[in-house]
Amino acid sequence: MAQKPSIPKGTRDFSPIEMARRNYIFDTIKKAFKLFGYKQIETPAMENLSTLMGKYGEEGDKLLFKILNSGDFLKSVSDEEVAERSLPRLTNKICEKGLRYDLTVPFARFVVQHRNDLQMPFKRFQIQPVWRADRPQKGRYREFYQCDADVVGSDSLNNEIELLSLIDTVFADLGINIAIKVNNRKILSGIAETLGASDKIVDITVAIDKIDKIGIDNVNAELREKGLSEEAIEKLRPILEMSGSNEEKLSVMEGILKDSEEGMKGIAEMKEVLGGFETLGHKCVVEADLSLARGLNYYTGTIIEVKALDVAIGSITGGGRYDNLTGVFGMPGLSGVGISFGADRIYDVMNQLDLYPEEISESVRVMFVNFGKAEAMQSLKYVKALREAGIAAELYPDAAKLKKQMALADAEKIPFVAIVGDSELADGTIMLKNMVSGTQEKMGIDDVISTVA
Repeated sequence: MAQKPSIPKGTRDFSPIEMARRNYIFDTIKKAFKLFGYKQIETPAMENLSTLMGKYGEEGDKLLFKILNSGDFLKSVSDEEVAERSLPRLTNKICEKGLRYDLTVPFARFVVQHRNDLQMPFKRFQIQPVWRADRPQKGRYREFYQCDADVVGSDSLNNEIELLSLIDTVFADLGINIAIKVNNRKILSGIAETLGASDKIVDITVAIDKIDKIGIDNVNAELREKGLSEEAIEKLRPILEMSGSNEEKLSVMEGILKDSEEGMKGIAEMKEVLGGFETLGHKCVVEADLSLARGLNYYTGTIIEVKALDVAIGSITGGGRYDNLTGVFGMPGLSGVGISFGADRIYDVMNQLDLYPEEISESVRVMFVNFGKAEAMQSLKYVKALREAGIAAELYPDAAKLKKQMALADAEKIPFVAIVGDSELADGTIMLKNMVSGTQEKMGIDDVISTVA
């Protein structure tokens, strides 16, 4: 007996209705990207591992899907090395490429590789799938789409303000209530400096980035394992548990970080970004969240994360400033800031809240029934006229029983059915039936076009 086919864990098939819903999300995001002046690019699904490795921290590197070299990938590996089973060493010899982990690092590579062709500042958007060898769970997949917008070649904090406005625009258009959480990596560096643990900034940010998932006690346990002192952990706790308005939080942090030049710079940047966003006006909730770290190593300034307010799910958008990212590709000093919409999680939120307009499931406006060869040929001429008018139309391919044809139109939620029988064939008309109201009327093709458009 043949084995039942399946797909890898953490991946999904999408039916026509699911694709219609996903495309609604992509189209809404793309429309906003273009409205804000971003230009679209694409990069390959796979990159050289030399491009990807070392850009996401130790934990991120472990989640890279690596691709075996073509042909005899073991030709440069000795039997002793195989027996030793040193995975990092073996990987270096048998894998030169990997599936992209996100769209930001490939974008940095793109900027450096094509720098002579780009006008700075350069605003790009990109909508493509990415892959992570993560443990699949609700809202977390191994293959998923990201929708990124980035600006490179500008240090201005106006870019951050505009990105917050872009986020607010997208989710208002989708009908999702959100909270935008904002922090600054310089504030986190200032906290580490104040704790006397500047050398552990990466350990601290990786740990506190998990606070929503594992709770503060487990975060503290992880910090102890990384060598942070009990005194430092106790100093950190009130910062992570801080409440109040954004102004109150930043005022308290000014007192805590008054001796840290880096920390005070972060507070000044955060005040400017939040103040500018408030001046523009917005529909969403915006919160200064001093526990927000987004453990990725390349962020250097503003950090952004978006949570849906009406559904329990992880971050649905995130991003920040990454002043030094292109430096690893030989182009130092180029500042960048960007955000990434998690399209798959947004899709799950939209499904749970049923936020889609009814018409997106409609792929065909008019279906012509098929009574035979002569009627079908005349119907195809009408179908062509409708398509030329920009109206999706089709002919049922077979001269099947009328009940069967109507059942398909009903199941596919096609709003109009067109009938060309003997009398219609004789007088050049069409019987048009409205599948919602049940009414039907004879008319010419021009009237059909104006009725269904």
